[in-house]
Amino acid sequence: MLIGQIIQDHPNSVATLMSFGLGCVMCPASQMESLEEAAMVHGMDVNTLVEALNGAIEKAEA
Repeated sequence: MLIGQIIQDHPNSVATLMSFGLGCVMCPASQMESLEEAAMVHGMDVNTLVEALNGAIEKAEA
């Protein structure tokens, strides 16, 4: 999924993305970057990032 789509669908996800060091989540170029690409560029495990995002989204929607 594209970072831009994640942010559009779940605006609260920005804080989680930034906590993982993805500080450019609001940059225009990152809006067309997939979550997997961002994780790879930043040297992190995409599954860990997905789990954190899912947890934050579930908490926000509860």
